[in-house]
Amino acid sequence: MKAKNILLILVVVAMIVIVFQSLQDSQDDSAYIQKILDERQQTDRFMRSSNESPFAANRESYNGLNYFPPDPRFRIIANFEPLPKKDLLLIYTNDGKEQQYVRYGYAVFELHGVKDSLLILESVGVGPARGKLFIPFGDATSAIETYGAGRYLDVNHVRGSQTITLDFNKAYNPYCAYNDTYSCPLPPRENLLEVAIRAGEKNYK
Repeated sequence: MKAKNILLILVVVAMIVIVFQSLQDSQDDSAYIQKILDERQQTDRFMRSSNESPFAANRESYNGLNYFPPDPRFRIIANFEPLPKKDLLLIYTNDGKEQQYVRYGYAVFELHGVKDSLLILESVGVGPARGKLFIPFGDATSAIETYGAGRYLDVNHVRGSQTITLDFNKAYNPYCAYNDTYSCPLPPRENLLEVAIRAGEKNYK
């Protein structure tokens, strides 16, 4: 077989692989976006009907939550940097109180060409919340498009893993965004980002 024909076959095979991979990625993105939309519907049902909802005492006031459209680009695999010592950290709350958490580690990532890091906190209280990992954060959208006192992001980390997933499409408002009787921890200074994270929940209207 002539070299020219071999080269042509290789080019055609490469194009087929690229098209197949593109279709596969598109299907994966569609499934991911639908999953995010389904989860938001579940949250909406909880807010409307659960006795544990921050709107439970005044259900008729609930107008539905507002979100940025799901965007797979905001689902980031970050590097996980453990801390040599997991110190306790006192976090101020919106009502001037303090809550205690453990400094679990850092998620280091790049977004919009900017390298950033976020401190991951571990709950130390009793009950089902004990050991829960979350990231309270603020960004360039805070007090403009999103809640001024910051948003939360729940995360999971497999011990020993060098990565951690940050899915900002799942960023949500603390309950004090809807009801000022709640006491909510504010983001530590190191979790105030200059980059705009236009993903997850917006301001409640």
